[in-house]
Amino acid sequence: MKKLLFFAALIISLSSCRDDKKTTGEDPRIEGTELDSTGVEAPDGDPKNAQTNTEKTYPATLQNVFIAHGGLDHWKKMNNLCFEMKGKKGDETHTVSLPDRKTKIESKDWSIGYDGKGVWLLKHDLGYEGNPVFYHNLMFYFYAMPFVIADPGTNYAEVGPTELDGKMYNGYKISYNDGVGDSPKDEYILYFDSETNKMTWLAYTVTFKDQKKSDDWHFIKYDKWQDVNGLLLPEKLTWWNVENGKPHDEKMDIKFDKITATETMLDASVFAKPTEAEYVQ
Repeated sequence: MKKLLFFAALIISLSSCRDDKKTTGEDPRIEGTELDSTGVEAPDGDPKNAQTNTEKTYPATLQNVFIAHGGLDHWKKMNNLCFEMKGKKGDETHTVSLPDRKTKIESKDWSIGYDGKGVWLLKHDLGYEGNPVFYHNLMFYFYAMPFVIADPGTNYAEVGPTELDGKMYNGYKISYNDGVGDSPKDEYILYFDSETNKMTWLAYTVTFKDQKKSDDWHFIKYDKWQDVNGLLLPEKLTWWNVENGKPHDEKMDIKFDKITATETMLDASVFAKPTEAEYVQ
């Protein structure tokens, strides 16, 4: 029975991602890693903080990065984002409602969702190993770079030209106001090509467990992009080993398939907690 319920929910989710029929509802515009055994981890992001009506301003060079990836205005027109990837124990389908950041991740062994009230976990056969609260929007946050750094409560500080893997990049350091997201002490540095303005590297720290600032920087390279409905989004992310605070050599890749980003407003039922699921802290 559990398997039947899972596959039924999976079909509903996938059809929702690809159905152009809009549903009604409000559009408030609100807003480790268990990838493999190497211990690669990443911050939780900002799933619950509201996108206010006050227009946020951005540094001019950072705006050029947004433009190079399709434009922030175009990103804000999108109401859902869906992709598939190979996780630690098999294929995962990620579905995100962009206006309110409700999420759902489905695999053959478990499902994780955020329904606006809390993070829920539904176990199937083998269950889930890890922290669902940490993971529920983790890969979305990495995948939706650079647009997610435009969320409210973020601060920007320009960093000087930095050499990474033999090439110079400009960058911005991103920090968060107190109380923003589950890990407000997380920090990022977004490095971009000064000629194309395309994002190339992301450095990040992880503070989810102890909520203390860290100087342990991890690096992801963004060097393969694809056009998704007018947005330049990653086709592949590559984590690198780090030596002396800089990326040294490649560690692992994650590839993304069946990506969609559309204006379709997904119904709240897509993310609702199944009867057999439980909220987790």
